[in-house]
Amino acid sequence: MQAVIDRVMLTYDLLANRTAAASDEARSDLIQYLATLTEAGETDPHRLTVCGLTYLRERDGSIDTVKAGFTGM
Repeated sequence: MQAVIDRVMLTYDLLANRTAAASDEARSDLIQYLATLTEAGETDPHRLTVCGLTYLRERDGSIDTVKAGFTGM
């Protein structure tokens, strides 16, 4: 799980310049989100990475999921 979190955060931090506090908050939210997905049965690290990055981008408003074609998981 730690590798997934690190991969998502590295990619997310490359997309925009964020403060350390904003990055820490995003990491905390990401950990909770990924825990929910794994509790629901998702185990594929690649899928968790994509879902985590999509979640963070939706959270900060940098992606419109409908326009991007994401209508649900």
